[in-house]
Formats: sequence, C-alpha cells, structure tokens
Amino acid sequence: MVHFEGVSLKSLLHPKPAGLVLQYGTAGFRTTARHLDHVMFRMGLLAALRAKKTMSTIGVMVTASHNPEEDNGVKLIDPMGEMVAVAWESYATQLTNAEQDALLTTLKDIIKQEAISMDKKAMVFVGRDTRLSSEDLSQAVLDGVSSLGDHSHDFGLVTTPQLHYLVRCQNTNGSYGNASLEGYYQKLSQAFVQITSKVNSPLRIDGANGIGALKMREMEPFLQQRLSFNLYNDGTSGRLNHLCGADYVKVQQRSPQGVEMVAGERCCSFDGDADRIVYYYHNPQGHFHLLDGDKIATLISTFIKELLTQAGLNLQLAVVQTAYANGSSTHFLQNNMKVIVECVKTGVKHLHHAAQKFDIGVYFEANGHGTVVFSDSAEEQIKGLAADPSLTEDRKSAAQMLEDTVNLVNQTVGDAISDMLLIEAVLAVRGLSVQQWDKIYTDLPNRQLKVKVADRRAIDTTDAERRATSPAGLQEAIDGIVGKYSLSRSFVRPSGTEDVVRVYAEADTQASVHRIKHTMFYWVTNLLRILVL
Repeated sequence: MVHFEGVSLKSLLHPKPAGLVLQYGTAGFRTTARHLDHVMFRMGLLAALRAKKTMSTIGVMVTASHNPEEDNGVKLIDPMGEMVAVAWESYATQLTNAEQDALLTTLKDIIKQEAISMDKKAMVFVGRDTRLSSEDLSQAVLDGVSSLGDHSHDFGLVTTPQLHYLVRCQNTNGSYGNASLEGYYQKLSQAFVQITSKVNSPLRIDGANGIGALKMREMEPFLQQRLSFNLYNDGTSGRLNHLCGADYVKVQQRSPQGVEMVAGERCCSFDGDADRIVYYYHNPQGHFHLLDGDKIATLISTFIKELLTQAGLNLQLAVVQTAYANGSSTHFLQNNMKVIVECVKTGVKHLHHAAQKFDIGVYFEANGHGTVVFSDSAEEQIKGLAADPSLTEDRKSAAQMLEDTVNLVNQTVGDAISDMLLIEAVLAVRGLSVQQWDKIYTDLPNRQLKVKVADRRAIDTTDAERRATSPAGLQEAIDGIVGKYSLSRSFVRPSGTEDVVRVYAEADTQASVHRIKHTMFYWVTNLLRILVL
C-alpha cells in the first residue's frame, strides 16, 4: 500500500538505535533528546492512527516540562484535551520499541486490533517548547503524520496547556473556544477582566526561561492593564529550568535565581512548559514562604464554595489530592470547609478522572499542576442561573462570577497562565494579600528527595501510593520511623518518568522532618539493595 511505502521510506530518516527501550509513562516519553528522533516519528504515526480511530483531531506536544534542558519528550493529547487513552499508551511503547525491521508489522498490528480504516484522513496538531532540540524533533512528528498521507497543523512554540486547549476547541467545533492562540488569549483575558474590578500590586513572575514567559508577553495586551507583572527568567539569558522554575522552587523551598524578592510581595514560578505554578514570598525577616498546589486548591475551592452558597446552587464540590498533599491542607478542607476530599495515585490522569466524578472537581498536585473541572450539568446550571432576570443582585452577581470562573479555567489540563489569572482574580475579589492567603492554614514542615536507582519497579505501593507493599519489610520500617515523631508521615513511590524512587517526609518540626528524611534514605537504599548512582 502507498501508505506503508511512505512509512518505510521516511522511517529510514529516523532510525531507531538498536536495543534502546523506552516506556510511555505518566508524562509520555522523556529522556535525553538525542535518543528521541525515532520516537517522535513514530508518535506522528500513532497520532494519525488515533485521529483516524476517534475521527477527531489529536495533539502531539514536544516537551520535557521541568526536566533539564538537554532532555526532551513527547505526549499525545486526546480529543477533549485529555491525556491519551491508557490502551494507547501501550501502543506507544510497542511502536517506539519495535526494531527497525519490525516497524511496519507493529504498525499493522495496531491498525488491525483497533479496526482502523486507513482511507480516513487524519488531522494532528503539533506544538513544541523552547528547547533547542524541539524544532527538529517536532519535524520528525510531522514526518510521521505525512508518511501516512495525513494532515497536520504545526502551531510551533506553544505551552503544553495551550495545545490541549486548541485540540479541545477544534473537536468541539468552537463551543469551548476559538482554536487559535488569539482565541485562547481572548477567552481567558475577557473572563479575568469581567471578574476583577481592581488591579493588585505588581506580581513577580519567574518564567523558568521557558515558553511561559514568551506567551505571557503575547497575552499582556489582551489583559487591558488589569494585571501588573514583572517578568524574570524570560529566556533571554539563563538555561531552561536551571535554578529556577516551579519544580526548583517547590523541591528546594527557596526563591529562584534571578528574581528580585521584596518582603511581602507576591511571586510565582512557572515550569518549563507552563503547566505548573507555585506562589511564594519573603516575610519582613527575609524568610521564604511557599504556597504550593495545596494552598492553591484551598484558595480556589473556598472561593467557588462561597459563590455557590451566595448563588444558591446545590452542586457537589470536591478537592482531589495525592499522597504529596500536606496533611494540614487535608485537615482544613475536610474539617473547616466541610469539602469532600479524595486521594488518588500521583499523575494528572488519575486526578483528572477523579475530579470528573463530581459537579465541580478541584485538583492540584502539591507541585502546582492542576485545574478545575466542571460537569456539563454544572455548567448548564451556572449559565442558566446567570441569565435568570428574576434573581436578586447578590445571587446574580455570584452566578455571573461563577460563569466567568468557568471561562477563566483551562479545564483540559493544569495551566500555569490560566491558574495564575484565577488566583490573581480571587485575591483581588476577596481583598487578600499573599500573607493573608498563606495564613488560611499552616503547612506542616515537609521535605522530598530523589534516590537514583537501578530499577524503580522494585517498589510497589497501595492506598493511593501512601503505603509500600514491596519489598518486604519496607513499610514496617517506615511505620517505625514515623512513629517516633509527632504529626508525622512518610512514603516512598517509584517515579513515573525517571529511574528514581521519590521519598516524602512530613512532621511537626523541620528538625523532625530532617531526621525522617535521612533515615528514610538509609532504609530505601539498604532494604532495596539497589545501586545509588
């Protein structure tokens, strides 16, 4: 067939290194950029097949998010802007790892298993981040799509959330928004301007020397001077994610290099592809204070609950967390706010699916990756109420603000720009300073560390990754360690993207956390009998 002849010819330009094995994980494929050319070509093939199967536009994003600059990665985006279906993660792994002479056989097996009609023309949206390797790698994706005789639209430099948004807009025929970057800027900025009646003091934004900084500059004219901000680590100098960005700030719990900190002033950091955000500030004594995903979820869910009450809407609101959520945030949400809290495994797809079970689901990983999901019924009720001419002024105002909140949120995936605008809107409406926001509850001291290992699969977990089931004796050791300290807990889990084991520790004092962390490091390395690199 002509389709497969094209694949055979173009695949020779993107050969697979013999013996290389990669796994499609929570965030797609990520590794050193020089190993990804064949992966990108094959993900172009797979995206075209997925588009034919769903009869929808599929997205392919070239990015390694918060990873170092020399890495890169790729992930597929399904029709409604969500992560690709789990079954197709397996296809991605099979296709990527097929040796060169088995590529066509593997491709045809997928076509047969999914009963795909190759006569249907596919459309694939492609985007990339600012890494030096991204342009060539995105071209490999485009080559994969074209080798099957299908169509693509190269959006070039975009944030990951923007590509998710564009895919959903395209597949909803514009009901979610206009499938263009201008449409993205217009929708979010219009909602932000509708909600805010006053401008907060200037916000300091760390762009992680990535794509988020570039897109904030593009968006600035649309905001009608309602948001005052100063941009740092904007990519004009400095390396991507190096000593800056959301992941650095969260893990190191310190301000990023290059940001001028002024006591009491709000600062936030994006990650490299702008799908994570954390806030922070220095107090008058110069001490660093972090407001991570838990604080963000609490601020947003409190705001939405107040509006629901004021509008008289009886909608089920829930907050979805992972094991990394600070214990104080869980206690506050459950006992002070009386909000449903559900804990799930780490990974956006788990949080997103759990949030979709409720009328309104707020989810944020502690690392700052999250959003709000509204059910179709909730959106209809909110829009219907906002249009009701018989409402009192208070109810009408609350309903209209809820409607604007729906439009301000990028429901497809965590979006640093969208989340930042929502946070800034909430702070303005409620008249809160960053310090007042921080005092809603007090975080328990916590720490994270990564242990590089030979095989992360040596650890198995249960209870939303909060308890280890193997190797034998590990959970008993953890229980013994944390039992010595007040308000303490700790867990270990294998990373979904790297050959590392992640360790989390939490307790009532920094000294206790420090001791737990070091003891945990000892037990992880010795009980597993693994190679620490």
